[in-house]
Amino acid sequence: MSAAREKLARARLYFVCDAARPHELRGLLEDALSGGADLIQLRDKAAGDDRIREAAATFRAAADRHGALFLINDRPDLVGALGADGVHVGQDDMSVAEARRLAGPEAIVGLSSHSPEQLAAAEAESGEGRPDYLSVGPVWATPTKPGRPAAGLDYVRHAAEHASLPWFAIGGIDAGNVAEVRAAGAERIVVVRAIAAAADPRGAARSLAGALEVEAS
Repeated sequence: MSAAREKLARARLYFVCDAARPHELRGLLEDALSGGADLIQLRDKAAGDDRIREAAATFRAAADRHGALFLINDRPDLVGALGADGVHVGQDDMSVAEARRLAGPEAIVGLSSHSPEQLAAAEAESGEGRPDYLSVGPVWATPTKPGRPAAGLDYVRHAAEHASLPWFAIGGIDAGNVAEVRAAGAERIVVVRAIAAAADPRGAARSLAGALEVEAS
């Protein structure tokens, strides 16, 4: 197993952040990682390549300082150029196999899933078409995915029972409901606003990471 995949196997708190805060980005990532995030993703559908490249340098440096993983959303063609550890793609993006071809054989490729059927399809894949991990959700509706209906805690319970791939629950998770997600069987979570919009991002990350550790012990 590669070093990046070993880190993925240990990852519990996954922070997704955009590129729109050039003056705040370093501090926000530092807070998230110091608080316990061990995987960060650059996701910004509106940013051009120059802005993505600028932000990616900040993401990469922050990840290196903390021994964390850095992934980019939906741009496998930029994985090598940005020094990213991998890419995350959605159900409506290119296939996992195509993303892996573009990103390189050592790159981590994650895939969104929103239903038991999509989870089963991912689990049935082999070779280059098999994702390294899945996101499972959205557990609750979230403005970061407008128009995407909530999959609910039942899908989290289904993943806990049926998934063999590593998976992260995603969608509206915060310190106030993370215990419900853990009780449904999730050991890993993805958050956006729970850290980025917090008055104390480091404290929010620490609370989320702590909840996962306490519940998992």
